[in-house]
Amino acid sequence: MDKTKFNHGHRKRLRERFLSSGIDSLHDYEVIELLLTLGTPRKDCKLIAKEILEKYKQLVSVLNTPTADLQKINGVGPNNVFGVKLFQELFARYSKEKVSQNKSFASPEQVYNYLRQKIGKEKKEHFVVLCIDAQKRLINCDVSVGILNASLVHPREVFEQAILNHASSVIVAHNHPSGDSKPSTDDILTTKRLVQAGKLLGITVMDHMIVTANDYYSMKKEGVVELSPTLP
Repeated sequence: MDKTKFNHGHRKRLRERFLSSGIDSLHDYEVIELLLTLGTPRKDCKLIAKEILEKYKQLVSVLNTPTADLQKINGVGPNNVFGVKLFQELFARYSKEKVSQNKSFASPEQVYNYLRQKIGKEKKEHFVVLCIDAQKRLINCDVSVGILNASLVHPREVFEQAILNHASSVIVAHNHPSGDSKPSTDDILTTKRLVQAGKLLGITVMDHMIVTANDYYSMKKEGVVELSPTLP
């Protein structure tokens, strides 16, 4: 049998199964396979897809992995990684625009979905101040880059943005490029300083969140620091 015709028929069956029964009808490696074949329609990507999944264990981990890292796997090049990159970029655009249309931050999960796209995958530490109005809607997002500690995150800079934007509260956040979302002693100290400064200014610190590509830590949710009760 002509291998090219076999590959075409195999992918056609995968597409038809997806269109008729949805993504739950596909194995994780088959989802990866379909993404890989977007850039290389005539190449058999089944074995490569299985190898990628074996390395990263879960589909979500594969989709969160930078394409430069995926290309370190034998047989994965800039052409067949196109589909994964396209998915990542589309998801980032969709998430960003979806949040911009509905900027209500009523829960840590909503905040994380927004911040994950902003700073979750960054290789350097970023500090973010989200200025929030009385309806818990985002007014402004200010991002700064640099190694963070209690001496560098000064309340003056944090609350300057809140005052300029007439915010009733702020959510502060930063990323951990290491992938470990647990707070350091310095993270907790920084939060306590900001909470005290906010009380003097009449601006509530709703939360301090630590963000990674796949996880987050909410000071409010975990009860590490006494924060405003307005964010469940």
